[in-house]
Amino acid sequence: MNPQEHLVRASQPCCVGRREFIAGCAACASMFALGGRPSFAGECRAEICCARPRLRLVFTHIPPDLPTWPYVGYDYDGRKTELTAKLQEACPTVEFLPVTVQNRTEAENLVKTQDDIDGYVVYMLGLWTDAPQVIGASGKPALFVDDLYGGSGEFLVAYSAAKRNKQRVACVSSSRFEDVVQGVKCFECIKKLQSSVIVDVTDQEKLRGSADAIRELFGIKIHQVKSPEMNAAYEKADREEAAKWAKFWTRKARKVVEPTPEDVEKSGIFYLAMWDIMQQYGAQAIAVDCLGLFYGGKLSAYPCMGFTQLNNDGYVGACEGDLPSTLTMLTMTYLAGVPGYISDPVIDTSKNQIIYAHCVAPTKVFGPDGKNNPYHIRSHSEDRKGACVRSLMPLGETVTTLEISAVRKEISFHQAVTVENIDEDKACRNKLAAEVKGDINKLLSEWDRRGWHRVTFYGDHKSSARMFSSLMGLEFVEEA
Repeated sequence: MNPQEHLVRASQPCCVGRREFIAGCAACASMFALGGRPSFAGECRAEICCARPRLRLVFTHIPPDLPTWPYVGYDYDGRKTELTAKLQEACPTVEFLPVTVQNRTEAENLVKTQDDIDGYVVYMLGLWTDAPQVIGASGKPALFVDDLYGGSGEFLVAYSAAKRNKQRVACVSSSRFEDVVQGVKCFECIKKLQSSVIVDVTDQEKLRGSADAIRELFGIKIHQVKSPEMNAAYEKADREEAAKWAKFWTRKARKVVEPTPEDVEKSGIFYLAMWDIMQQYGAQAIAVDCLGLFYGGKLSAYPCMGFTQLNNDGYVGACEGDLPSTLTMLTMTYLAGVPGYISDPVIDTSKNQIIYAHCVAPTKVFGPDGKNNPYHIRSHSEDRKGACVRSLMPLGETVTTLEISAVRKEISFHQAVTVENIDEDKACRNKLAAEVKGDINKLLSEWDRRGWHRVTFYGDHKSSARMFSSLMGLEFVEEA
């Protein structure tokens, strides 16, 4: 299987297989290259994980003949039919199990049968049932939704209590239905994470970030691959195909500065080797201890170019064997469909800017179906060897920067607006400057406590990240 035919887990029968994928892309025949394989541009792709959540869709209200909000005689059944249909249309990969609950006893009986579900969507249509409080305390993640002017009073009381008691409850109190859909997609993300695999290529006995904590909290499988296995995949990778990848990357670049054609071809070989390893383990993400292994003479090339390609195509390639950042990238790939950009921080208080610096960045920052931004091919900065992408990322855009810690059980968060791709020879090749939203002095004051790296994503993802954190029982820390 070619990398651009995309990874399909054998344990996920709902995913698209090789033949079905190619057949499904028949209409995209003009995009195919290299003897019938999908094109390098990544226009045609399959979902990388198709785990499907089962959610109990709970409508709460008292009998319609009693006076309360919304009003006596309200057509609850009609409203439930309308909302169920809208949810099923907007979230076709979610299995909804609708039920009506009118009092505490019915809610208590309901939660006794929750073993086969992934969570609850509690739509509060009327007052007062005491059902949301029971469901919030069940231990399962729950999304509380206020059907405005119907369940508002009970929603406010139940959600406030749930947050104070640190229950796994998120909320939507909005006239915009898309906000409810956004909350439901958090359940999809959680389910996909539970079915996901990360490969960590490192010879270190202790992985960067607690693999055990990530496994326990998110259900993700993590496989350590040591350098001999990685090098074996490198040795057997198809050189002819690697050369075609190298030519493709070079042809698309605005310019190639330091790397030789041989450097870029080695990057193509390493990309194919990573893809082979991911296939072997059924992985959606790969992290490589690139600096330690390359500096130690244990790798023949840097993974940087391959990481860019993987991230452009909707997978995850993460630097330095950094598992928390890999987790963060995979989460937002599922939640928002956009790639992450791992970075080291540089703070310029005189301009209220943070500069996100690293030698790997995507060139499709708005996701696999978005536009390519221009890029240069450069050497890796610190040792001036190998090849990597300097991505000239879009300016004037809101970016959301996150880092998930399974150990601390928190998500670090800040936002900024991109202003410049800094051209400076010192430090990493990509230096994306952005004006911080909030207090930059607060941002720089606790970097030692929450890890060195952060991951930046194009777009305003505060709402979805906050809901995800609530459903996972994580603290949401606003760094700025």
